[in-house]
Amino acid sequence: ERAGSEVVRAIGSSPDEPYSLIYATLISALGSAETEIWLTNAYFVPDPQLLAALKEAVARGVDVKLLLPSSTDSWLVLHAGRAYYTELLTAGVKIHERRNALLHVKTAVIDGVWSTVGSTNLDWRSFLHNEEVNAVVLGIGFGDRMRAAFLTDLAESDEITLEEWRRRSLKVRFKELLGRMWEYWL
Repeated sequence: ERAGSEVVRAIGSSPDEPYSLIYATLISALGSAETEIWLTNAYFVPDPQLLAALKEAVARGVDVKLLLPSSTDSWLVLHAGRAYYTELLTAGVKIHERRNALLHVKTAVIDGVWSTVGSTNLDWRSFLHNEEVNAVVLGIGFGDRMRAAFLTDLAESDEITLEEWRRRSLKVRFKELLGRMWEYWL
């Protein structure tokens, strides 16, 4: 029986499938974004196609914001993702790290109307090796609630600037190098 006015679809992915439907859906949504892409994710280690989609969106004038953890239960994943900060910041992607919380959220809201919530991280493991499921919701009402939740977390986050990031220590850079070496398996 119909309930509500928004379109909802559950999308699952499995390593047994030839490709990740969640990944294909997300890449398509990023490529169609016109005004904003706001992503919150616990484990962010972008593959080349995701990286390109984010940078291309900025080049089209889309406001791209990533809300990522400042600490995590996997230092290798954290630093593998941070290894991409320079490239993303240079392209104009805005990166924020959540303070004082173990960020475990995996959401996206695009143009305030396309949203997803689920188990999928933005990393190789989720897209290639894990069983995942996300709900994709089309609708302004849910999009408004997703935007509000994002802004609440953003208020508890620190923006990472390119100038600040370029001053990080050699120790941190070495951890990023280690993370990049293992990113496919993380």
